[in-house]
This record gives sequence, C-alpha cells and structure tokens, in this order.
Amino acid sequence: MSGAAAGAAPARPWAVILVVVCAQMLIWLDTSILNVAVTTLADPSRGLGASPAELEWVAGAYTLVFAGALFAGGALADRFGPRTTLLAGLALFGAASGLGAFAPNPAWLIVARAFMGAGSALLMPATLSVIVRSTPEEKRTRAIAIWSSSSGLGVAVGPVVGGALLSHFWWGSVFLVNVPIVALCLAGVAAVVPGLDGARGRKLDLPGLALSVLGLGGMVYGIIELGSGRAWYGPHVLLPLLLGGALLAAFVAGQRRSPAPSLDLRLFRQPGFTAGSVVLLLSFMALAGHLFYAAFYLQGPRGLSPADAGTVMIAAAVGIVLGSQASPAMSRLLSARWTVAAGILATAATYVGYLWFDDATSIVVIAALLWIQGFGMGLVGTPVTAVMMSGVPQHLAGAGSAVNSVTRQVGGTLGVAVIGSILSGVYRERMADAALPGGSRDLPPGAEEQARTSAEAARALAGSLRLPELAATADRAFLDAMYAATLWTAVLALAGFAVCAVGLRARGTRPEHSREGQGEPEGPDERREARDGHVETA
Repeated sequence: MSGAAAGAAPARPWAVILVVVCAQMLIWLDTSILNVAVTTLADPSRGLGASPAELEWVAGAYTLVFAGALFAGGALADRFGPRTTLLAGLALFGAASGLGAFAPNPAWLIVARAFMGAGSALLMPATLSVIVRSTPEEKRTRAIAIWSSSSGLGVAVGPVVGGALLSHFWWGSVFLVNVPIVALCLAGVAAVVPGLDGARGRKLDLPGLALSVLGLGGMVYGIIELGSGRAWYGPHVLLPLLLGGALLAAFVAGQRRSPAPSLDLRLFRQPGFTAGSVVLLLSFMALAGHLFYAAFYLQGPRGLSPADAGTVMIAAAVGIVLGSQASPAMSRLLSARWTVAAGILATAATYVGYLWFDDATSIVVIAALLWIQGFGMGLVGTPVTAVMMSGVPQHLAGAGSAVNSVTRQVGGTLGVAVIGSILSGVYRERMADAALPGGSRDLPPGAEEQARTSAEAARALAGSLRLPELAATADRAFLDAMYAATLWTAVLALAGFAVCAVGLRARGTRPEHSREGQGEPEGPDERREARDGHVETA
C-alpha cells in the first residue's frame, strides 16, 4: 500500500519525525530518571520512606500496565488513527506525571505510575505508526533509525536531568519535569503531525483487547515476581504465568476467528516479521539482563558512586545513538541480515568480556565495552524494525508497531527477571559455602542471613560492623555470580544470532529492496492476501 493510499505525506516529514521522537523519548527519559530517584524515594525525610517492596512496585506497576496494554494501544491507533492515539497517550502520561509528583505516599505514586504506563502503551505504537505512515518510502529506514536512537538519548539524558533536579528540588520534580515536555509535544503533534485516518468502519475487538491486556499483564506480573527472587514454582510466580499464558492462548485462538482482529496473525506468516520479533525479544532480554548486573558491578566491587556509575553507563547510550544512525548505510552495504548479525556478535563479545572483570578493571575498558555494546544494539534495532514494518499494511501499522514494542518491553522485563534470578542464586550459593569473617557466633542475630541475601546487604552490614573482610567476601561471591550470569547473557545473544542467520534470509526481508507499490505479489497466496487487505509482501 502506498503512502498516498493511506493519506498524503506531510509537507514537513522531518518536523513530524522530530516531534514523534521527542514524544517517544519521554518513555525512556522517565525510566532512566526513576532509576536515579529510587534512593531518594526510600529516604523517609527527603522522600516517601518507601520500602523495598514498594519501590519494586513503583517500577513494576508501570511495566505491568505498559506491557499489558501495548496490543490495545496498537489496535486503538489503527482504529482511530495514530495521531489521535498519540495525543491521548501524551495527555494521560502528562496528567499521571503531575499526580505522581505530588503523591503523599508510595501507594499513590504506584497508582500514578500505572496510569503513566497506560499513557506509554498508547504512545509507543502510535509513534512508530506515524513514522511508517507519514514518511516517504525512500526516507523511511532513516526515519526509523532516528526513532530507534531516541532510546539512547533518553537513557543518556535521564540520569543527568534526574541528578540535577534532585540536587536542587524535591523528589517530585523528577516526575513534574514531564509535564512541560508533554505540553510541548502536544503542541507539536497538533501543529505538524498529519491527521492519518483510522479504519473507522472497523469494529474494535473488545473481548480480544481484554484478553490481551489480562494475558500480557499476568505474564509480566509473574516475570516481575520471578525477578524479585521468588522460586519459579511458587504460587506467586507460577499461577500468574499459567493464567497469563492461558489467556494469551485464548486471545490467539479468538484472533484467528475474529472478523476484525486486534492483531492480524497473518502478519506472522512473513518470515521477516516473525524472525524479527524473536530477534528483538532475545536481544532485549540479553541487554536488559546485562545492564542489570553491570549497574550492581559498577557500584559494588568496582566501588563507583551512583552518579559516577550513571556517567559511565552513558557510553552505552551514545553507542546506541551512533549505531542506529550507521545502520541504514551498513544495511545497504551488507544487507539487513548481516548488519543485524554483526550487531548481535558485537554485543555478545562485550558480554563475554565481563568474564575478565574484577574490582580493579579500568574505567576506560568498561566504558569502551559499553560503547561497543550500545553500537551493536543500534545496528540490531533499526534494521530489524525496518524489516518487520516493511511487510505490514499501513492500515495495520499500529498492530505491527505494538508487536515490535511488546517484544522489546517483555524481553527487557524477562531478561532482568531471568538473569537477576541467576545472579542472586549463584551469589547465595557462594556465600553459603564461604566462611564469613567474624563467624556466626560473633555476628548479631540475623546478620549472617542478611549478608547471604545480597551483596548490597552484606556491604551495608560490613560498614556498620566495621568488617571490611565481609565486604570483600561478598564482592568475590558477586563476581562469581556475575560470571555465571554473563555466560547466560551471551547464550541469549547467540540464540538471537542463530534466529537472525536463519530467519532473516527469507526472500523479501531486505527493506532497501521493498516491492511496495511495484506491482502484484508473486505467488497466488500473496495475491489473495493482498486483495483481502490483510498482508502485503515486503
């Protein structure tokens, strides 16, 4: 389907891209700012005195609603048009940010964060849908590259902005800062984003939307509980996972029979779309899991302050931005498949590099590996997204964008849960076998169990008891746990490489050779699907 068929291309496509990227960056900016504010929120005098469990749900409520409602956000973008959905998502995100800034207690903030997640679920699919539907085909891959790099910009700017706000204002400023940004984005969307029509005659599949929200929500809840250290076979983990899986299975079965599906499953008949989804899932699992233990490594055995650790992590964000911008040229030179493969191998090599890290590894070496890692992820995200979206009919761009967003979000959540569980499990094993300095009889009641729960707890205990040997023992156990976790992270990345090598070889998965608007599809099945308006070939 041509751009003209879906609506006239805007006179100022780059202005549209700028506005959409600013809206998309809000999601990443807010997430990275929250990471800086967690310690302040736990402080009873400067913050809300939130407990560790409450802090988990300040982040988890956002993730749960965000991931759970993404399919619904994509369906609404297709039904009412991405511009309308984008405006609604911005308004909801801004209002929830304002409410969260003045939260009198952690429960209020958790609810506000849940509504922010709902706003993000409307925002993310709509931004990519606007890019796909309003950008001329010859500029689309470059536009997607800029869209992908917004994550790196948000991650880089967030810690700097958050640190500055917390140094001069109260904790609520890290949420209130979203409000003026939202206001600017709303004005920009109203001024330059074209009124792309939705499928007004198409009915909303309300039962399907409800099943997708509840199913994804259940799965993500179970993953979050797994990441908090609960055993996978415990009821808090297993029941929501099983229930979420059953609801998602019912959702898929219903979509196959629905006359107006929220997610047209025939999109997955295209090898590029299916393989791209799996590659994104595995890549973001590996990246999120790695960044999780890397942050603890920098502030633990390596001994950096939170601000210094955040500064070092900016190297990865800069790499993502540069890799995203370089990926279109590399795709033309090497093909999308080999560009993605090169990016995955680069990130896998950086993960393996952590096997040689200790408490004295040079900051320059750490930053260099983080930059390579980010650059590699930049090479992955843009071509895979372009491949996936190149075969999606423009009237279903919201649904395709939702799948792209779900794989990133669920992959990141699952990566933290799985890799975090490996990290904590191996740490406990090493500490159980270690002879703690001072001996059990000389430690206060409960101190031995506290030290074996986490390296952070052991270091805090060592400081209060003036036992530096205990901190050193915890650091050694953490490094052993990190080595085990990084091996599994590399395995996830290499699994993504295998899917890329096999799945992205299929005909029609190179976005630079799109047949869109260049005649009839080649096979009888493809001609029939194109006539029905369900699937177009890439």
